[in-house]
Amino acid sequence: MGNFISFVSELFPPAVTYSSDDMPDMAGKVILITGANVGIGKEIARILLLKNAKVYIAARDKSKAELAIDDLKASTGKEAYFIQLDLSNLRKVKAAVEEYMSKETELHVLFNNGGVLNPPIERLTDDGCDLTFGTNVLGHYYLTTLLLPILLSTAKASPERHVRVIHTSSNSHHLSGINFDALNDTPTRKKLSTETLYSQSKSGNIVFSNELARRYGDQGIVSISVHPGKLPLANKIAVRSYLQRLHLLVMLNLIKDWFLSPVTKGALTPLYAATSPEGAVLGGQYLIPWARVGRSRTDTRDPVVGARLWQWLEEQVRDV
Repeated sequence: MGNFISFVSELFPPAVTYSSDDMPDMAGKVILITGANVGIGKEIARILLLKNAKVYIAARDKSKAELAIDDLKASTGKEAYFIQLDLSNLRKVKAAVEEYMSKETELHVLFNNGGVLNPPIERLTDDGCDLTFGTNVLGHYYLTTLLLPILLSTAKASPERHVRVIHTSSNSHHLSGINFDALNDTPTRKKLSTETLYSQSKSGNIVFSNELARRYGDQGIVSISVHPGKLPLANKIAVRSYLQRLHLLVMLNLIKDWFLSPVTKGALTPLYAATSPEGAVLGGQYLIPWARVGRSRTDTRDPVVGARLWQWLEEQVRDV
């Protein structure tokens, strides 16, 4: 019952009281955002550029990312930078980190924002995992852990003595916990709906965020999960996102503008987590619209589940 109450409460947020005007200047800060060529990620990049941050857009499609970078320069007058990243291929994740490390010696904020929504059930990652969980959770785990040395050194050297890792989840996580028998290509997985697979990946985002906070919070890693407001069928809490144009019913595309709020709102909660002074003490928390602490489903906060997921994630990347 508690999970249901939390889910419903997120559908009806109070009036917005936080805006990008409240953000501090980000001059001297280096930011990496996955999936920032479209949607919420692109809006996060736009606002951070306006706040004088150095922004890297990590995306799979170079041509689309370059178009986004051109558009961002036209709207902000600032230049973002591209890192090629395919979260569904672990070796390409490793290559992306190597590219980033060849360019930078600092990383102040990592937005684990990119992902997939409801791909066909038969699709897997290049490493044989469920495509949704493999992209949304495993790919970001590997990216984050490979970047840990630079994150930790940045935290140690920065005046704030911390850096932040922001994980994009969704209130759809309330609909399913992690089924560990459905993370690889198994008969159990094939019996689940694509919606359930997506929901378990969003639970996975929170579990990973919380476990990262447990393991590295005392070393300056502030790890926060967020529901930015993009549930595709609910009401105005759901924002227009590129993900919602993929693999969804035609009818949803016809009606979505009646229900969904602008993407500008979707960027507010992640940005609050990443930049506000208050966010510095929110490691291990789950934030909901608009820029407030929420309550994720009970199992996502269980250290036993966190340890089990971390072990599974480690096993998947062991031989990469």
